[in-house]
Amino acid sequence: MSTPLKMYLLLPLLALAVALLTPMAANAVVLEGVGHAVINNGDLELARASARESALRDVALQYEARIASSDTLNNGIVTDSRLTVSSNARARDVRVISEQRTGNLLRVILQADMSESATCEAGVAAGLKKRVAITGFPLQFPDQAVLGRLDDAGEALPQQLRARLQEGGRLQVLGASSIHPFHDVANAPTSQAFDNSLSNVVALARDLDAQFVVTGVVRSMAVEDPSAWGSSVLAKAQRGLGMANRERRLVVDMMVFDGFSGSPVFQQRFATSGTWDASLGESDSFGSAGFWSTGYGQAVNASLDEMTQAVSDAIRCQPFITRVTRVEGRRVTLASGATAGLRPGDRLDLYRSSRYFDTPGAAPELRDSHANVTLNSVHPDFSNGEMPVTGALVNIQRGDMAIIW
Repeated sequence: MSTPLKMYLLLPLLALAVALLTPMAANAVVLEGVGHAVINNGDLELARASARESALRDVALQYEARIASSDTLNNGIVTDSRLTVSSNARARDVRVISEQRTGNLLRVILQADMSESATCEAGVAAGLKKRVAITGFPLQFPDQAVLGRLDDAGEALPQQLRARLQEGGRLQVLGASSIHPFHDVANAPTSQAFDNSLSNVVALARDLDAQFVVTGVVRSMAVEDPSAWGSSVLAKAQRGLGMANRERRLVVDMMVFDGFSGSPVFQQRFATSGTWDASLGESDSFGSAGFWSTGYGQAVNASLDEMTQAVSDAIRCQPFITRVTRVEGRRVTLASGATAGLRPGDRLDLYRSSRYFDTPGAAPELRDSHANVTLNSVHPDFSNGEMPVTGALVNIQRGDMAIIW
């Protein structure tokens, strides 16, 4: 076979290979990160490894700072907003660009190809149980819940969500369904200033020592045809013959907030509908046996499964963060322990929590202290460990954060 003929036959294969490889290359981003570490007792290898990890975290933060959002405007007002913060990254082809030592400080610059990973198999934080508080989901139109006596939906729905998340076994779920963090339900959360509803989220997270707060608003539980539920003979006859439109809607806006900063991690609207075919007196609350037996109840059940999966997906790839509760010399006490999955020997990076006088209402900034704590004593709800240096040298104190990525 002649060479031109061989090339002609290979062209389709080459084109297919390029088409298959191009999307993978397009998803990769080459970034540079800088890491620092203190050389203690002349241990250069340990400092090099620590600086490399710090540089990789720097690269990951650059990559994961990307936010995808979409808003729906109606007369200049945001009526539907969806926001997703990506925090799941994978480093490939890591190359050290430079290494510089100045006294006992080591500085490393590396370059890495970053791409989004579909799973968190490489992240240690994925195996830890993050603490999540679930608040109430207030009803925007309470009158819509009269049919079927579903006026308790604002508390019963998040309780159902809490139970399903607990069954998953990957989160520590705290119930706060009697608390409604929004002052203006109709415009929540877009109309709230930072020192209003979002500070309530932060305060709630601090009181319950939760890393995340899940909340929401029940936008609609309306029936599609209110006349189908009339008391007239005709209306009753139509219902009895199955001729009436008995469809009922459920629309819920669900949000997941970072409890430390009050920033949204996830936001989505869930909508479903089903036939409300409960007889008079058969349903006496949201989640009762009569409620679940209806077509509407089955649709709600499926929507709750979707909401549960969405919360799990949004939180699973986030780093594990816990508060520093005490610092005594090199000894550090953390607010999380064995129930969160921590074990002796685990190492957490320490971050300073900083606020500025010119922006008193803003969220605190986290600054890498370039220090870590290695746990040596783990209890159910707290743990103790040691830093390589005393807390005063790196300015670590109560209220700062310990993070596992």
